[in-house]
Amino acid sequence: MGYTPLNRYTQEAEQPLRTRPRTAWWLHLGLFILTFMSTIMAGTSWAMHDFQEVANWGYGLQYGVLIMMFLSAHEFGHYFAARYHGVDASLPYFIPVPPIFQVPFGTMGAVMSTRSPITTRKALFDIGIAGPLAGFVMCVAFLIVGIATMPPRESIYLFHPEYRLFSGSVPEYGLYFGNSILYSFLTTVIPNPHGFLPPLNEMYHYPFLCVGWFGLFITALNLLPAGQLDGGHIMYAMFGDLQHKIGRWAWRILLLLGMGSVLGWLHLQIMYDSPDALYTFFQKMLIMPLNFLHIIAPWYYNAWSGWLFWAFLLRFAFRIQHPPMDEDEEPLGTGRIVLGWLAVLIFITSFSFNGIFLIQQTEQNAIPGAKRKGNAVQVTPSKPAVNVVKTSSMLNEKLR
Repeated sequence: MGYTPLNRYTQEAEQPLRTRPRTAWWLHLGLFILTFMSTIMAGTSWAMHDFQEVANWGYGLQYGVLIMMFLSAHEFGHYFAARYHGVDASLPYFIPVPPIFQVPFGTMGAVMSTRSPITTRKALFDIGIAGPLAGFVMCVAFLIVGIATMPPRESIYLFHPEYRLFSGSVPEYGLYFGNSILYSFLTTVIPNPHGFLPPLNEMYHYPFLCVGWFGLFITALNLLPAGQLDGGHIMYAMFGDLQHKIGRWAWRILLLLGMGSVLGWLHLQIMYDSPDALYTFFQKMLIMPLNFLHIIAPWYYNAWSGWLFWAFLLRFAFRIQHPPMDEDEEPLGTGRIVLGWLAVLIFITSFSFNGIFLIQQTEQNAIPGAKRKGNAVQVTPSKPAVNVVKTSSMLNEKLR
C-alpha cells in the first residue's frame, strides 16, 4: 500500500524498503492555483462583495496572498527540514474550498507526506517544529503590520454603511473570532496610529488581522500534543513514550471544554416553565447544579463547541498516541529542548478558548446600546463592542 516498515518490525530484513510513489508536480501546482483562487473568493466575501463575480476578486487579492504566504511558510518549513535530514518528502498538497461550501476561509489548509522513514529523534523534532515556527513568525508579522497600519474608525463604513446610524458602534451579533493571550498582548503593545481596533466580530474585514488570527489558531491546533499532529511529533521527540500520557490529558481537556458549551445550551433550555411532566422532572434535577456552575464558573459555558469535534478527531483520526520509532538514544541537545518549550509557549498563548462562534441577531442586540423598556426598545449612547461571549449574558437575562 506504499507504506515503509521500520527496522524494529522488519528485524534484519535485507530487502530494500519500498517508498511511496512520487506525485506529478502539476498536481501540486494545480492545487496551489485552485486554493489561491478559492482564498481570493473568500477574501472577496470578507470584503462584503459578491465572490461569484470575477470582477470583484480584486477585493480579495490581499487576503488570498497573505493566507497563501502563511500556508506556504508552514508547509515548506516541514519540507525543507525533511530535506535537510535526508527524508524524502512530498511537496505540499494545498486544499481548496470555495465559499459556496460554507468554509469562510477558502481553504482547509495544506498537507505533505514523507516517503521514507524518519529514523532519528532529531529529525522528527526538526520536521515537526519547523512548520509551526515558520507559520507563527509569519502570523506575528501580519498582526504587527495590521495593527500598526490600522485605518481610522470610519473604515468600518466601507463594509457596513448602516453603522453610521450608531455613530460607528458595532452591534454585538455576528461571527466572532475568540481572543487569545498573544493577540491581546500584541494589540496592547503595538502602536496603533488612529486608536481604532475592530472588535472580534468585525476583524475579518481587515486581511492582515484576519489571516494573522487565523494562522495563530491553526498553529495552536497543529501543536496539540497528540498523534500525527506537529505537537505530537515534538512531544514524542522530547519525551518518548510519555507523549501518550500528555496526549491523553490534552484529549480529556478538549472533551471537558467542549462539554461546557453543551451544558450552557442545556442550561438555557431548562430556564423556562413548562406543564410537561418529563421536562419538569429534568428541570428540577438539573437546574440547581447548572445554576451553581454558572455562578462559580460562568466562563465555562462560553467554551467553543468545536472542541468536541477536535476531541473526536484526536481520538479517531489523528490518534492520541504517536506511532513508535526505532530506539534512538542520542539526546536532542539544549537548543532543541529550548525550542520545544518555546513551542509549548506558542501553543498556550495562541490557543483561543472561544474558537470561532456565531451570535444570532435578536431584537435585544440589533441596535448597539439598546435596552428593553416594556415592549419598546430604548436606545442609549453606546460604546464599541468588546470581545465577550453572550451565553452568560443570555443566562443572566433569564435569571433576572
